Amino acid sequence: MKSFSGLDLTGIEVDIAVNDLEIIADNLVERVFFNLCDNSLKHGGKVSRIMISAFEERGVLLLVFQDNGFGIPPTAKTEIFNRGYGKNTGLGLFMVREILGITGIFIRETGLEGEGVRFEMVVPAGCFRYVTSRDRSKGPS
Repeated sequence: MKSFSGLDLTGIEVDIAVNDLEIIADNLVERVFFNLCDNSLKHGGKVSRIMISAFEERGVLLLVFQDNGFGIPPTAKTEIFNRGYGKNTGLGLFMVREILGITGIFIRETGLEGEGVRFEMVVPAGCFRYVTSRDRSKGPS
């Protein structure tokens, strides 16, 4: 996944299970995955695995980013998306929420503290589709 370029993923198992999925969204969505991965590496502590998966639920797509790091305390689950929250600039997850919001994608953190983060991005119906490799080679229509 090219959105991870520039990150040191040495010793990290990355499992991406979103084959044949195309999300119709702003080009900055790649930045979302960079920021989520960067946060895992910087704040997750013992992260050794990052997983990205997707599945449909009640007509929407749940796009899931998770790791096996420290996780987020329940008291911080909504605050993490506020501008200025955190140890550094406090822009990372704020920007993630704003970028996703441009195309109507909602994000929430549902992981368990001590077991890792689990960011669920709810992609509305009509904003995603499944394509074959042949369809992808044609480019967007």
